[in-house]
Amino acid sequence: MNLFDGIVSRSIETARLSVNILEREHDDTATPAERTVVFIHDTVSSSLFWQEIMQDLPAELRAIAVDLRGFGGTEHMPIDATRGVRDFSDDLFATLRAVGIDTAHLVGWGLGGAVVLQYALDHPALSLTLEAPVSPYGFGGTRRDGSRLTDDDAGCGGATANPDFVQRLTDGDASDAATTSPRSVFRASYVASDYSSDHEDLWVQSMLSTSTAVGNYPGEGVPSGNWPGYAAGPLGVLNTVAPRYFDVSSIVDLADKPPVLWVRGSVDAVISDTSFSDVNHLGALGIVADWPGEDTAPAQPMVSQTRDVLEAYAAAGGSVAQIVLEGVGHTPHLERPAQFRQALLAGIGYIGTPFDPAPPTEAIIIRSAD
Repeated sequence: MNLFDGIVSRSIETARLSVNILEREHDDTATPAERTVVFIHDTVSSSLFWQEIMQDLPAELRAIAVDLRGFGGTEHMPIDATRGVRDFSDDLFATLRAVGIDTAHLVGWGLGGAVVLQYALDHPALSLTLEAPVSPYGFGGTRRDGSRLTDDDAGCGGATANPDFVQRLTDGDASDAATTSPRSVFRASYVASDYSSDHEDLWVQSMLSTSTAVGNYPGEGVPSGNWPGYAAGPLGVLNTVAPRYFDVSSIVDLADKPPVLWVRGSVDAVISDTSFSDVNHLGALGIVADWPGEDTAPAQPMVSQTRDVLEAYAAAGGSVAQIVLEGVGHTPHLERPAQFRQALLAGIGYIGTPFDPAPPTEAIIIRSAD
C-alpha cells in the first residue's frame, strides 16, 4: 500500500469483519464529532483515493477514510445485495463505533454516496457530502420518478460489468494495453480527458485492490426475458444498487435532516442523465443491439432524479447546496481539489459559505426557506 506523507493505515476488528481505515498520523482521537470527517470511496477503488484531500484538511479536523467490504485492505466477504447497500452501511456503523465515533460528517463518492444516504436513514449524521452519487433510486432501470422499468430490473446489476475488465482486475493488469484495462478505464471514465496526475499509478493500484471473488465485484447476473436478456442477481457490489433492492428517496421524510452538499462534474461519464454505464443509453446509441426503444428502455435520468429528491428534501425542511464543476468528470476531489476542499469545509460548517466570492463553477443553493 502506497501511503502519502502523514497518512497511516490500520485494521479495525469489528463483530462483522476486519476493516481497513486510513487516518492522519497526528490527528487527535479525542476530536469532537463536529470536527470529524469520514470518507467513503466509490466502487472499483479504495480509501487510497482520499489521501490528497485528507492531507489538505486543517489540522484541527480528524479525517478517516474507510475501505468498504471487498475493497482495499478490508476483509473480502460476500455482499448480500438483497439488503441494498446495508451490508456496507452496517459495516461502516460497526467500524465507527469501534473507533469511538458516535456521529460525524460523512463524505461519499459514487457508491459511497449511496452508502452514506443509507447510513443517514439508519443512524445520526452531522452532514452528508455527496460526490457524484448514485441516484437515490439506484443505478439503471428506472424512470425519472423512480418507478422501475421491469419487475426483474433487466439491464441492471453485476452483468453490466465488462467481463474483460473484470478479468483484468483479477489479473492485476496495471497496463493501458486495452480499452478495458483498469488504467484505460480510469482515464476514460473516472476523470475528464484533460486530467493528469503523478499519482495515476496509485489510483490504478487502488482499483486493482477490488475483490472479484464470488459475492464481491461485480456480482452475479441472472437471465431475463426482458431486453437485454439479463437482470440483477442477489449477491455482489453492482447488484446492491439495483432498484429492486435500493431506494433511499425516503431521506425526504427524515425528522432530523443533516445538511447536504452535492458536488458533481459537468462531464461525468458515469453518473449522468446519459451515462455510458447505463445499458439503456448504450442501446439508444446503437452500441448494444436490439434496443426496444424509448418507451420500453429509456436511459435513467440519474442527475435529474437526484436533483428532484434533494429539492423535495429542501422543501421538507432540509438544507441542500449543489456545486457543478465545469469540465470535471467523475472525481471532483481529484480533478479540482481546492474547490472540493473549500466546498467541503463550508458544508461541514468549518468555514463560511464558499460562494462569496463565487468560485469558477456553477453553484446552485437550495435552502428550506426558498
